Amino acid sequence: MSQIQASPLPSDPEPPERRSNHSANWQEAQVRVGLIDRVEAFVSRLSVRDHFWNRICSLIWLPLAFFSGIRMKQLDKKTYVALLPFKRFNRNWYRAMAGGALLGNAEIAGGMYVFGVCGGDYTVVCKNLNYTFLRPCLGPAMYKMTPKENIQELLASKKEFNITLNMDIVQQSLRATDRERRVGRADVTFHVTPKVHHKRKKARTTP
Repeated sequence: MSQIQASPLPSDPEPPERRSNHSANWQEAQVRVGLIDRVEAFVSRLSVRDHFWNRICSLIWLPLAFFSGIRMKQLDKKTYVALLPFKRFNRNWYRAMAGGALLGNAEIAGGMYVFGVCGGDYTVVCKNLNYTFLRPCLGPAMYKMTPKENIQELLASKKEFNITLNMDIVQQSLRATDRERRVGRADVTFHVTPKVHHKRKKARTTP
């Protein structure tokens, strides 16, 4: 009489939540922070710590911002402006603020604001910039920035997002009796990405 050997029963499939946990753990293992990453994060945090270190980092990685002398100023808890001094580097031959200086520093001002809010764990890239020249600027320029979206809510999502800033560019008053004159307006859109997302994408594409 032949014997029938029982085949082993198939094992139960792994629960979906366990598979997802394994996948997440694998992704985290692929994005281990190396020495270069730690140095980059340290420099990023240093660049937004105070004006001195911001100027040093600008000299190395963003010389236009260094030589133009643009800097951020906080008016209150929610309002930030960028100040562009009326120095020789920023003026044209007929002693007005150069259009290229006003245009180029609009991107720098917006990027400084967004990066300052998001911090060193994010990359900030300008996607679109529209600038309208209204009248000559014959003194220091002030960039008044208003975000269209709630940047704190977008940060809380931990995902990539776009943020658009509306800017009013005014000629700063040199005397208390003078009134500000709007010399231009701009709309700037930035794409913000957590740095860990770049590492995960790189880990997925690396064979």
